[in-house]
Amino acid sequence: MLQRDVTREVATVRPPEFSRSERMRVLVAAAVGSVVVGYAAVAAVLALISATATYATFSTAGVLSAAAPAWLAAHHVPLRFDAGQLGVLPLLPTALLMLLVGRTAAGTADRLGLYEPLQARGVVLSIAGAHAVVGGTIALLMGDGVVRATPAVAFFGCAAVSGLAATLGVARRCGLVEMVFDKLDPVALHGLRSGFMALFALVSVGALAVAGGLAASWSRTGELFAGAGPSVGVGLGVFLLCLAYLPNAVIAGFSYVVGAGFSLGGVEVSPMRFVGGPVPPVPLLAAMPEDKSAFSPAVLAGAALIGAFVGWTCRKVSDRPSSRLRAVLVAAVTAAVGSLVLAATAGGRLASGAFDPVTVPAGLLALMVALWVLVPGALVAWLAGARVKPAVVADDAEFVEPDFDEDEAADSDVVFEDDELTDQFEQLEVVDEDEFEVEEDLEEDDYYDEYDEEEPEDVVEEDEEPEEDVEAEEEDLDAEFDEMLGMEPEEDLDGKPER
Repeated sequence: MLQRDVTREVATVRPPEFSRSERMRVLVAAAVGSVVVGYAAVAAVLALISATATYATFSTAGVLSAAAPAWLAAHHVPLRFDAGQLGVLPLLPTALLMLLVGRTAAGTADRLGLYEPLQARGVVLSIAGAHAVVGGTIALLMGDGVVRATPAVAFFGCAAVSGLAATLGVARRCGLVEMVFDKLDPVALHGLRSGFMALFALVSVGALAVAGGLAASWSRTGELFAGAGPSVGVGLGVFLLCLAYLPNAVIAGFSYVVGAGFSLGGVEVSPMRFVGGPVPPVPLLAAMPEDKSAFSPAVLAGAALIGAFVGWTCRKVSDRPSSRLRAVLVAAVTAAVGSLVLAATAGGRLASGAFDPVTVPAGLLALMVALWVLVPGALVAWLAGARVKPAVVADDAEFVEPDFDEDEAADSDVVFEDDELTDQFEQLEVVDEDEFEVEEDLEEDDYYDEYDEEEPEDVVEEDEEPEEDVEAEEEDLDAEFDEMLGMEPEEDLDGKPER
C-alpha cells in the first residue's frame, strides 16, 4: 500500500521574470534613488541648522549648494580650504549613508528576485557608478571655490563607500556570505567569528572609556556647551557636531584601551605616555584625561581579558593544540585588520592649525590588537583545551603475563546482575577435559566415507510402495499443480530453455 509522505512540504518560489528593459529600469531607479535620498537627508540637516541659527540667513539655493560638499564629506572625501585640508571627517554621517545605500540595494535584490552571487554585481555596479559620477561631477563644479575637492578622489571615494555598502546589503540575499563561509574550514571559520567578536568587544570597551570620561568631567562638558553660545541654534549645532564625531571618539578610546593611544596636534594620550597641551573647545573632547595617572595602565586589563576569552571560545575547536592555535591566529588577524580600517578612517588632517593632525596610529593599533588577542588567547586555548595522548610503546618493552590462577578462577563465585541467570550458572556441572576424547587416528575423509556408500538398488523394503502407485500419485500432483498455475495439462516446461 502506497502512502503519501506529508511530513515535509517544500514550496518552490520562482523568482519573477523581468525583461532587460524592466531590469535596467529597476537598477537605474535604485541608483538614482540612493543618490537623491542621501543628498536630501544632508540638505535637511543643513536646513535645520540654518533655520535655528541666530545670525544665519536661510535660503533654499544656499542650503542645496552647501549640501554638495557635505554630501562628499558623508562619503569620506577630504575637503580642501584656503587654510588647509579637512581630512578628519565625521563617521556617523558615513555610517548612516552606508545604511541607506545597503537597504536600497537589499530592496532592489528582493524586487528582482536575485539569489546567486553573480547576480549581485548588477546592483552593486549601478549604485557605485551613480555615486561615483555624481561625486566626480560635484568636485568638478566646485572648481576653485572656497570649498574644493579633488575630482579623482571624489570619484573613487564615492564609488568605494557606496559599493561597499551595496555589497553588504546584498551579501546575504545573494549568497555571498555562504559562498565565503563554504570556502573556509571549520577551524578558520570559528577563528573568523571569534575575531569579529573580539573587535566588537574591544570597541565596546573603548565606548565605555569615552562614556566614563564624559561622566567624570560632566561639569566641564556643561561649561563648554554654555560657552558655545546662548542661542538654541548654536547649541543644537554643537550637539550635532559632537554626535557626528562620536564614532571617531569611540575609535580613539578603543585605541587608548589597547595601549596605542591617539594624538591631537601636539597632545599625545596613551596609558603609558601623556603629553598635555591645548585642545579645541568641543564638549566631546572633555572625555580626554587632563594629566597622567598612575592607574592608567590598568585599562589594559580589559584587552587581556578579551584575548583570554577568545582563547576560551577556541578551546573546543579541535583536540589538536595546533588547530586551536590556528583558530586563535585567525581571530587575531581578523581583529587586527578590522582595527586597521577603523583607525584609518577615524583620523586625518585638521586644516593647518595647532590641532593638526588628528592621529589614531593604525599600524600600532593593529599590532597591539593582534598581540592582545594572540598571546592570552593562545595560552588559554593551549592549556584549557582537551589533549589526546597517543599510547607509545617502546621497542624494547617486554610483555609481562598477568598472574592468573586457574584454580581460583574455577572456584570463584560468578554473580550476574540477574538472579535467575546466577542460579542457572550455579546448577551447571563442571566437566573435565579428559572426558572429551577425540579419535586422532581417523583421517579426515573417514567421517564422510560411511555416508558415501551406495545401497543396493535391488533391495526393496517391505514398507515401500510399488513403483506404479508412486508414479500415479506423482501424475496426480502434477495435474493439480498445473491447474493451480492455469496451465493446460499437455504443456510441458521441461523442454523450454532456462532463464
